[in-house]
Amino acid sequence: MSRLVGAAYQVRQTLERAVPLLATGALGAAVTLPSEAPTLAHSVVGGGALVALGAWRIGARKRAVDDLERTLADLELLSLALVGVVGAALGLDGHLDGPVYGAVYVVVGLAAALARPAATALGLVGLAALEGAFRLFSGRVRPELAPLLWHVGFAAMFALLNHVTLRAEITRLRSKAQHRVEQELERLHDAARRYRLLGAPRTQHGSKADEERLARSSVEEIHQAVLFALDLVRNTLNLHTAMLLWLNDSGSHLRIAELSTEGEVLDGPFLAGDGVLGAALARRDRVTLSSLRSGYKLPYYGGPCPVGAVCVMPVTEQGELRGLLVADRVAPGPFTEREQEVLASAVRQAVRAIANERLFIQLERAKVEQGKLYRASEALGAAVNEAEVVEAAVRSAREFASFDFAAVTVHDPADGTHEIRAVSGDGAEPLLGARFTGNNGLVSMVVQNRHTLPYKGELEEGRQVVFSDRLEMPPVASVLVLPLMMHDKPLGTLVLGARRRGVFGDAVRPTLEVLARHVAVSLANARMLKKLEDLATTDGLTGLLNKRALLDLATSKLASAQRFRRKLSVVVTDIDFFKKVNDTHGHDVGDVVIKGLGEVLRRCKRNTDSVARFGGEEFVVLCEETDSKGALLLAERIREELGRTVFPTPQGPLRVTCSLGVATFPEAGKDWESLFKCADEALYASKHGGRNRSTVWSPSASKKPSAA
Repeated sequence: MSRLVGAAYQVRQTLERAVPLLATGALGAAVTLPSEAPTLAHSVVGGGALVALGAWRIGARKRAVDDLERTLADLELLSLALVGVVGAALGLDGHLDGPVYGAVYVVVGLAAALARPAATALGLVGLAALEGAFRLFSGRVRPELAPLLWHVGFAAMFALLNHVTLRAEITRLRSKAQHRVEQELERLHDAARRYRLLGAPRTQHGSKADEERLARSSVEEIHQAVLFALDLVRNTLNLHTAMLLWLNDSGSHLRIAELSTEGEVLDGPFLAGDGVLGAALARRDRVTLSSLRSGYKLPYYGGPCPVGAVCVMPVTEQGELRGLLVADRVAPGPFTEREQEVLASAVRQAVRAIANERLFIQLERAKVEQGKLYRASEALGAAVNEAEVVEAAVRSAREFASFDFAAVTVHDPADGTHEIRAVSGDGAEPLLGARFTGNNGLVSMVVQNRHTLPYKGELEEGRQVVFSDRLEMPPVASVLVLPLMMHDKPLGTLVLGARRRGVFGDAVRPTLEVLARHVAVSLANARMLKKLEDLATTDGLTGLLNKRALLDLATSKLASAQRFRRKLSVVVTDIDFFKKVNDTHGHDVGDVVIKGLGEVLRRCKRNTDSVARFGGEEFVVLCEETDSKGALLLAERIREELGRTVFPTPQGPLRVTCSLGVATFPEAGKDWESLFKCADEALYASKHGGRNRSTVWSPSASKKPSAA
């Protein structure tokens, strides 16, 4: 069935790709083959069809995702354009040797510059076929080969020239535009880093792009705010230049962060210890100079000094020197205290704008992280079993970090062992289900110390092992082992690994630790739910189904047997003289015997059979698709196996026997009550027939069931 569906899908895809070209061919035939010139109605209909097909394929070209789809879309558009030009030439000139046909060379030239080369080549083949069909079959001109060769050859030459020249120019312009975009992005990135707006690098699910987009937005906000402040003080104080200089990471150079000036200023960078700039940095206090002469050297002017006074103010953030505010003017008079206070206000405004944007980005990051944690919490909350919790944990962890390997281990405090319950990543499958004891590996140390390891998130190859010496995990450079803690008790670990270094830095580690705590809670809840389900459906002494679970199961099995008209047998058994066992050896030995019969039933049953302890020493086996003969064979196997079992007691070895009754659907009944009653009657017959035997219920011998 799957092959048929796949074939149908392939046929559909082929037809979808062939329809535009077939429609273009049909339009070409309509243009070139008729013996009469097209009427106005024909021209309108054909032109409308060309426009509609062209609009459709332009949309397809925009949606194309691979080279093949783009090439086909280019070929379809080129073919439509050529058919349109040929049709126009025939309609206006009446032949293909007039001036209108020259538009073909324009179309081919544009295609050579903009379309895929393969599409252009195939378009030339289509042009030759289209014109050849017209000259051979239309009957309007003599079928001459020379004009056809001249037209196609000239079109090919025109395409080649445009491909070499125009396409190269377009490529150059695109490259130049791309370079400008990259330069602008790099400038914005530098500004964001300079203002400490960028967080740690992120690479998962487009978060790096989101982070940089947010930083660029904040850089623009800072630019507008600081430039406004600089323009304001420049106009208020009649300044020549007002600019904000920012120190680089090493503190050796100053770069222009924002600038408002009436003249020409050097781009920089400027040495941090140069001239008046170095004095202000060294003193960490404002420096003012007045009555400057043209020979005085200001680092940011290339020629003679154009100003008469300058004031340089340090820019600090929380006591850390970050840059300088420089203001100068042509007038030689010194900056007054009031003017210096205005400049100090501009400094505070700039620092406040930067701090506000930094806080805004931090809030945005926190909102994004909270959104991811909320989605992770939802996914973990929806998980109802251990497997779903593990899957949700790995999926949620990928929201915060990019890793190549993941594993979840579960710790058993009873024997101190660890088991790898889930793995993800290439080459990780052999680790699934592996068990290892406590050792000096990272997993054991994390469970013992209850802290995330390793400290730097990088694996020291040759010195550290993650699981144990005999369990080799895929090669990774970065690794993080997170404890899964619940009420200060370790349930296991979440192990993440990446081939690149520096993946689990300080930016993601705290969030992953929060996620690990959510995972631990969900894992504990899943275990508790499993335990409650087991208590509700499992017999505590034998580990088999209890009466309630069997009744629920029997109802569904009977409905299935009735719907598909299949046999269903019930085997009921209990231990002979069990009261005597309890009276003689005590209830502890009686419990051992009950558990022993449960083990016998578990060993003898088939995979499709269901076994339950119905109460006391009575057990029931539900046998799907089994007639009375098959059920009797099972009953005899159970009886013989129990008879061979020896139970040690303080009074010596003990052997017991059992009696069994068999009833089969639908002969013995079509509902559970009737079926179980008949099986119980058969068990009663085995008891009264001497015990240690199996009896099958039958309608003719309901009062005297047949015994084995």
